[in-house]
Amino acid sequence: MLDLQSEVGELYEQLREATDRVLRSGVFIGGPEVAGFEREAADFLGVRHAIGLNSGTDALVIGLEALGVGPGDEVITTAFSFFATSEAVLRLGAVPVFCDVDPVTLNIDPEHIESLVTERTKALLPVHLFGLPAPMTKLLEVAERHQLAVVEDCAQAFGARSAELGGRRVGGLGTLGAFSFYPTKNLGAYGDGGMLTTDDDDLAAVVRSLRSHGSSPADKYRHDRLGHNSRLDAMQAAILRVKLPLVDGWNARRRALAAEYQAAMAAAGAQQVVLPPAASDHVYHQFTVQVPADERPAYEVSLANAGVEFSRFYPTALTTQPAGSSYGRAPVAEAAAGRVVSLPMRPSLTNPDLRRVATALAAAEHG
Repeated sequence: MLDLQSEVGELYEQLREATDRVLRSGVFIGGPEVAGFEREAADFLGVRHAIGLNSGTDALVIGLEALGVGPGDEVITTAFSFFATSEAVLRLGAVPVFCDVDPVTLNIDPEHIESLVTERTKALLPVHLFGLPAPMTKLLEVAERHQLAVVEDCAQAFGARSAELGGRRVGGLGTLGAFSFYPTKNLGAYGDGGMLTTDDDDLAAVVRSLRSHGSSPADKYRHDRLGHNSRLDAMQAAILRVKLPLVDGWNARRRALAAEYQAAMAAAGAQQVVLPPAASDHVYHQFTVQVPADERPAYEVSLANAGVEFSRFYPTALTTQPAGSSYGRAPVAEAAAGRVVSLPMRPSLTNPDLRRVATALAAAEHG
């Protein structure tokens, strides 16, 4: 599914120079590497503030907390995502209100959003799933109409641009953008890392306080609020600075591979495999297809026999998780969870790799 060893080999000299620079500096928390990465990431994403954090999960929790989300508040979010999306809401004592998804994109379905808004709704939490920007135009219209904050879960979509919003990058479309730098991401560290982005100066100040025990910018030993210990460390920031200029090229390569996957599937005759949308703004963090639920085991056996790694993102909708099942149902998302298979997707894939995957899928259909 992923080959980080090849990536490290390709970038080894630049990475070694960056990590040596941190080691020789003796500054491992904060300092010029973190400040440099925050500045460069903000410029890249087109936002006023990019604030480094310990993880993408912390970014979601701290982002919602900075907006004042707390016990009894409702946050409308997708039913199809990694558990951290709803976990962040639950962690603050708030209620996740699950919206069902579009059956093709698997992104949140904007047609259902407005009907879920109540007087207790505090925020919308869309996910740019698998690297495809969520339908933000409709979401932002609903948010403005009801005076709601919008927190974008951008964990899988670093660098993606919204085609419907003039090519602006995700993370700069809503009130806050939450990013993960887990090693598997399109921009990944070699450890945990995360970031919040915003154009709101006051929100940025609250986030910076929350990430460091609720401390005051004027006096780190004065604590204005309860906070967290959630800081991006200098070693990871230095690594991310090496990789940031390469993201657009890597994302372009992912789009090219997605097009090659389309052609390879057609040539192999994998007719029952539903491919992800061929959207110009998709950055394909995952290449997740859908197959008939009752035949998914046969596809997986065929992939395994061909030596192809695969995964299921995600095998369980958030509405059927033990920690989420009391917050409504989402029939489209729940059905999709029985059909999805995620195939290898990384910039270093080759055309023979793709043909082997496609041939394995076709073999499952033709016996």
